[in-house]
Amino acid sequence: MVDSILLSIKKMLGIDANDTSFDQELIMHINGALMVMTQLGVGPSEGFSITSEDNTWLELLGTRTDLNAVVTDVYLRVRLIFDPPTNSFLVSSIDKQIAEYDWRIEAWHNPQSEV
Repeated sequence: MVDSILLSIKKMLGIDANDTSFDQELIMHINGALMVMTQLGVGPSEGFSITSEDNTWLELLGTRTDLNAVVTDVYLRVRLIFDPPTNSFLVSSIDKQIAEYDWRIEAWHNPQSEV
């Protein structure tokens, strides 16, 4: 996996790493998804945002390897905003995947709570 949050999301979206024409828009959408991750208990309690390709998953997740779903969750959220499918069934499927990942992330972080 690419360490850079921005570059990994670009790769998953099929955008070349050298193409910077969408970076500001992607950064805005990534930060929106990261705000949700903070609310789910991921990353620093004061929140986390990126400003460039220099920000990494390691900064957000630390050395934890049990939170790989966060990467997929952030990608799916960005995809729905940045490049949504035209088929409503695909949109619904992605929405369900996001809900599943959110539930699992929250349950993993808060095993004592009634999620």
